[in-house]
Amino acid sequence: MVSQQADVVHVNTITDTMKRLNKNMHGDDPAYYRLPEERDLAAQYLLLYEMSLPFGLDLNNTINIDKSSTRMIVTIQSIDNIRIRELEVQAQEWLASEPPLMAERGASATIMFAYIAERNIKTMLVGTAFAMLMIAAVLMIALKSFKFGMLSIIPNFVPAIMGFGIWAIIDGRVGLALSVVAGMTLGIVVDDTVHFMSKYQWALEKHKASAQDAVRYAFSKVGTALWVTTFTLVCGFLVLSTSAFELNRGMGQLTALVIALALMADLTFLPALLMKFASQKDEDEDDEVENTTDSDNATVTA
Repeated sequence: MVSQQADVVHVNTITDTMKRLNKNMHGDDPAYYRLPEERDLAAQYLLLYEMSLPFGLDLNNTINIDKSSTRMIVTIQSIDNIRIRELEVQAQEWLASEPPLMAERGASATIMFAYIAERNIKTMLVGTAFAMLMIAAVLMIALKSFKFGMLSIIPNFVPAIMGFGIWAIIDGRVGLALSVVAGMTLGIVVDDTVHFMSKYQWALEKHKASAQDAVRYAFSKVGTALWVTTFTLVCGFLVLSTSAFELNRGMGQLTALVIALALMADLTFLPALLMKFASQKDEDEDDEVENTTDSDNATVTA
């Protein structure tokens, strides 16, 4: 059943070894590719096989010391964590329903990290969302503006969404190492947003500039700094992406991508967002002024 799965490359059990021994001892007759019917004969085959192993090797990798239980080793292809968990669930269901007294959980580093990655991704999403809200609250207090605090959530959250979206097209797999990228890059993304928004607000309040002029002022003050820091960080993580270790390589590539997208969002999306809400506020104020003027005119006419 296990060997028939599409993603299974090889299955190693002591029963297959005993079948091959029984066949070899009967002149390689295919009819004898089965387990020996006599217990004594099976014991002799097992002793013969164990004594023929190279020096220093034994059967402890497939059978325990007192010969009371055996081990099945399944080698699978490089597949995603979802498929690994599906295979493990299918194996548990078959063991629980077909062979009596054989129900046992599979254990390996592959299965362990498949479940750890699932749990880590879910908790990281919850933790990142909570961190976003806390950062927005801190910015509301620091910038003394509820609007700026809420607007900061969008440019802080968009780069991670865009990065994982592009990664889904390029690779499509998010493992344990990649699940921490959103939380790890959040601090860098927030720094860029805070620098830009603080200069923008400074221009509005201290220089009484318009929204367009305030954006130009923010570009002139922090644009170069954002370019330099982003370029340095991207280059550093691209060096990590040259690693032969797949976890480090994927994390370096995705982190560099998210940081680059964060700069694009802060230099294009964030200014447009600030000017849009500023223009909407100006329109509301103009409407209020017009309504006040009309009411005054009506009073004078009366």
